[in-house]
Amino acid sequence: MKLERALEIYLAHVRVEKGLAAATLTAYRRDLTRYVEFLTAQGVTEVKAAAQGHVAAYLRYLRGEGDGPGLAASSAARAVVAVRGFHRFAAAEGWTEVDPSSAIKPPSAGLHLPKALTVHEVERLLSQAGVGEEATALRDRALLEFLYGTGARISEAVGLDVDDLDLAGPHPAVRLFGKGSKERLVPVGAYARLALEAYLVRGRPALAAHGRGTPAVFLGGRGGRLGRQGAWRAVRAAAVRAELAEEAISPHTLRHSFATHLLQGGADIRVVQELLGHSSVTTTQIYTKVSPDTLREVYASAHPRALSPLPHESTVM
Repeated sequence: MKLERALEIYLAHVRVEKGLAAATLTAYRRDLTRYVEFLTAQGVTEVKAAAQGHVAAYLRYLRGEGDGPGLAASSAARAVVAVRGFHRFAAAEGWTEVDPSSAIKPPSAGLHLPKALTVHEVERLLSQAGVGEEATALRDRALLEFLYGTGARISEAVGLDVDDLDLAGPHPAVRLFGKGSKERLVPVGAYARLALEAYLVRGRPALAAHGRGTPAVFLGGRGGRLGRQGAWRAVRAAAVRAELAEEAISPHTLRHSFATHLLQGGADIRVVQELLGHSSVTTTQIYTKVSPDTLREVYASAHPRALSPLPHESTVM
């Protein structure tokens, strides 16, 4: 089986069987096309001709050996995962007798704790979101309250349609579609609900008047669906007004803060996993990591013999 043909069959497989989002599928194609080009340059044109040494050499190439792109460990790991999936599929289809990638492990990117704002910082940020009563201000306020109130990914927020919202009744909720089009229902808190209702009644109609009837909740200035860049600008503008480090704050910061604050408030990790739309609780567990300072503070306040004894309590005889 020629590599190019095998690649197209595999991409069709993951698109249909795994239901990957368009952006994820594009990343798969980019990573695997680069891999096929690398193998071709090595004289390998058939799937069965690829050996473990080729896969290992490709990983070294990704990290910068020769004229390689010098990818970060996280990016190289993603590419290796795509290669392993491709070869595993090829072996299952009988195109090759062995999987040459099975012994190649993706490079470890190390543990990077998500950036989370404190509750006070979130309140400052939200107080500066969409200052004023213009349609765009009402939109930005609703967007930021929604991101923090639901933990939605930015792609889920900008992809949200009006019919996905259920704000009526005692239990307002939103239907979100995460990675792989996986659907979940997430409660909408009181602050987010009020901001959304204000925007939907007083802001969205004015923006929609410039467009062609899109069902999107969050609209841009021309009446079409708000893009990711527009959402980023709204968050950064609020960060500037709140005098926070805007370069370190993104829409994803609000998702991180949502998860961190829930766990700090005593929420069960399985509940947070469901709210975030993580397929594995292992992904959610990163939010349970705490800093050394926090460890020391909790230890000092909770352990009965953590602090030095008072003079009259000395055990020295």
